[in-house]
Amino acid sequence: MKSVSIRFMSVLIILIFMNSCATFRSDIEGAYDQPALKNYNAESVKVLFDLRHLRQTIGLDAIPKLENKYQILSGFDDLLLDGVSEFSNIKRWSSFTEYSSDISDTKRLDEKDSLIASHDFVIRIEFKKEKSFVRYFLGTVGSTLSATLLPIPYTQDYYMNTDVFDANGHLLKHYERHASTTKWVEFFLFPVYPFHTEKRKTEDIYVDFLHDVFRQIETEQVLVLIQP
Repeated sequence: MKSVSIRFMSVLIILIFMNSCATFRSDIEGAYDQPALKNYNAESVKVLFDLRHLRQTIGLDAIPKLENKYQILSGFDDLLLDGVSEFSNIKRWSSFTEYSSDISDTKRLDEKDSLIASHDFVIRIEFKKEKSFVRYFLGTVGSTLSATLLPIPYTQDYYMNTDVFDANGHLLKHYERHASTTKWVEFFLFPVYPFHTEKRKTEDIYVDFLHDVFRQIETEQVLVLIQP
């Protein structure tokens, strides 16, 4: 009887702490609402995507911190590849992801400078994940004291700031997007979890960010070379 009770409690704990949540996302703020146009007749160009991934816990981090290669959203390269399909006149493209350690790595700095010099345009993209330490702390306390029986929301904001530069380093366009996810933690949500996972909702936001901004860049013909 005792072993049965232990097994039952073990299963219950696993359900509570692994499956008792469901994540939902918001719409994109600042989304492009004009018809998409393609530049099929434009001259082919070479584009460098200069990427930064930041995270900040408000109330705990004094400034946003650059994520390392292990903290960046898993599979991000595939998401970027999917987003690039919005462009019709890119002949070749490369990507460079910045890390905080680059400041003292001359090899990496030289690599970045070389890439910038060999491309017609640079699209500098900064992703930022932001959450409130106070809200997460209070939510964790409430969730723990109630054994997750009370529904507790955990909100995380996502931002994408994009600058497009020409070969001379002149800023051509700036774009901003914002969205958020809310993860609800409660024991009775465990049947909903498989359909609303946090990873899937986060990927959805990144995919929508990239496609929406790239579609606007394409429609506004920002990546069109101006003939002298």
